[in-house]
Amino acid sequence: MNRTNFEKLLRDCVKLKASDLHLTVGDIPCYRIHGRLEKRGVTPFSAEDIMGMANDIMTEQQKQGYGKYFTADIGYSMAEGGRFRVNIYRELGRPAMAVRYLDQNLKSFEQMGLPLQLKELAYLKSGLVLVTGATGSGKSTTLSLIIDEINTKRDCHILTVEDPVEFIHQNKKSLIHHREVHSDVPDFAHAVRDALREDPDVIMVGEMRDIETIQACLVAAETGHLVFSTLHSGEAVGAVERLIGSFSGDEQDVARHRISMVLKAVIAQRLLTTWDQKARIAALEMLRITRGAANLIKSSKARQLYSMMEAGSKDGMWTMDQYLARLVKLRKIDRNDALAQCENPGLFDRLVASVSARENF
Repeated sequence: MNRTNFEKLLRDCVKLKASDLHLTVGDIPCYRIHGRLEKRGVTPFSAEDIMGMANDIMTEQQKQGYGKYFTADIGYSMAEGGRFRVNIYRELGRPAMAVRYLDQNLKSFEQMGLPLQLKELAYLKSGLVLVTGATGSGKSTTLSLIIDEINTKRDCHILTVEDPVEFIHQNKKSLIHHREVHSDVPDFAHAVRDALREDPDVIMVGEMRDIETIQACLVAAETGHLVFSTLHSGEAVGAVERLIGSFSGDEQDVARHRISMVLKAVIAQRLLTTWDQKARIAALEMLRITRGAANLIKSSKARQLYSMMEAGSKDGMWTMDQYLARLVKLRKIDRNDALAQCENPGLFDRLVASVSARENF
């Protein structure tokens, strides 16, 4: 019965086109619909209700982990095909759940309104590509679109490492294997190091959480593989600085050189509600690592990358403010929403007036 009740909530999540579902003791279900939280239902949940559902979907290993750390991350699939990422946690000594709907029906870059420069990244032969942004900013969806483009158009061996696996890709022109942390591999770093013995062309690492994983990803990129991963950073330049800052002070000079050699692009993105309030749309900035950009990274002048992005349309890069201005000009988002997200509100209206409204930079 617990699993039946849980899957009914998941089906409601899909019907409502909600990205997330929250279950809290003493409250009714709360859904995030187009970025806004809405409560739907009548009967509040008890601690026994939520823990009963959690126990029904956790494996014995996951139950042991929850008992030790009071949190568990689970990938959950329903028989009819819906897939979800479930986080079970505690608050004030009571169980709670946060569920993310992972729509497996991937749209095209065009349907998602994403610039085609992102698609170009799928045709790189080697190097490191980072997708950055806060939790819930759409990083996983962007990565999945790029992986799907590779899977559809290139004959590659693709390995993904995730915690948990979010998008399950079927083999197309490529061969793809999904590895889940704590189920197939002990951690991200081990998985990436092991991957080098598994004949991959492309490695997608769900998150670079620690220096060991960062080191492993750099080695993989240095040895001729194409590596995609994510970082929690609000801007592209900040992601580069965070990557370098992950190394100790005496290692940073060498790290700058290594990163400048393998880093190919950094995408930083945020999700905003559309102008008509009926959906959400990604706003993103793009940093491409040209020879000039690599020299700035190597010489410890990463902050100057922002100016390069502002003037870098011919090299396929732009700032968040430029992209937000384009979305406003195209009437995709509201000006006030854009102002709340931009870096320089005082100059934003001038930027809207000057930026091109063409669909791709």
